[in-house]
Amino acid sequence: MSITGLDTLCRLSNAKTRSISAENFTGEKGKGGMATQGCGANAARDLGQGWKVSPCIVLESGKTYELASIAGPGAIQHIWTTLSGSWRHVILRIYWENSQQPSVECPLGDFFASADMDSYRPLSSLAVCVNPARGGNCYWRMPFQTHCRITVENIAPENATLFYQIDYELDEQPENIAYFHAQFRRVNPLPYKGVYTIVDGIRGKGQYVGTYLFWGVNNNGWWGEGEIKFYLDGDKEFPTICGTGTEDYFCGAYNFDVGGQYTEFCTPYAGLSKVLRPDGAYRANQRFSLYRWHIADPIRFETDLAVTIQALGWRSGGRYLPLQDDISSVAYWYQTLPTSPFPALPDYDGLEII
Repeated sequence: MSITGLDTLCRLSNAKTRSISAENFTGEKGKGGMATQGCGANAARDLGQGWKVSPCIVLESGKTYELASIAGPGAIQHIWTTLSGSWRHVILRIYWENSQQPSVECPLGDFFASADMDSYRPLSSLAVCVNPARGGNCYWRMPFQTHCRITVENIAPENATLFYQIDYELDEQPENIAYFHAQFRRVNPLPYKGVYTIVDGIRGKGQYVGTYLFWGVNNNGWWGEGEIKFYLDGDKEFPTICGTGTEDYFCGAYNFDVGGQYTEFCTPYAGLSKVLRPDGAYRANQRFSLYRWHIADPIRFETDLAVTIQALGWRSGGRYLPLQDDISSVAYWYQTLPTSPFPALPDYDGLEII
């Protein structure tokens, strides 16, 4: 098994490096750049084979495309993509060990912690980077023993163009690997006095490694007094881990407020990567894009896990106000198989950001 880091780059390894893209759909050795047809064929017509003939694919409306089918053992090391189309309406799914149940099911933009990708902001972290302009990069390591399958589904009424590259290694993996998972949810609006569920129904042994929230506020004032709670291994009414406030969980403080303004920040483990502010005309509400990676502090569970967060602002008399906001999330975790069924994704209208 090869795990790459600065302290291991000098060590020899028997792992084989492979890469899947529109220029090598199978990742086979010595088979890249051989296309004679593709979206770059006209531009390369004077140059011929080997000159960027197939750098992308067209995702037709309503269709699902298999990006990768990889026989193991191995590990996904890096996924890069960019898209001309609706990032909220192209659905990424990843299946481990020939399972019919996806372990990753998420709109493409949200997977890269950037729900509203068209309002580009850079995101620089260890696990995910979004670089100019709208280049999504994922560095979560995703090991598997026998098989990995990756698909995308375009549920938008328009076609989209996808550029992508999936970098992976082929090598023996430890017997005790846990499998990467990511699950999307959205509630719009959250019912009054309702608690937002980031994830529940996880069954197995593993570790929770990250949270992404895209939060649309429907009230004036500060919106982040709510506590995040982790219910571990049979916890019922009360959790084992209870946070102290939304900005605290995302490693900020005091409303992210510097000089009376929300202040964006990106760090290796946490950030408020984007604030969408009203424009004085048709964009009326504020939205916030936040990530928190539990890389140095994974939350481990033996049998089950659920994660919730409260939506709280302030009302008169110094009292909390339960908010009815538009909240989307992605939960990231590793666990043993099998994967429990995920809740159904919202439909096209239910995913749209308006």
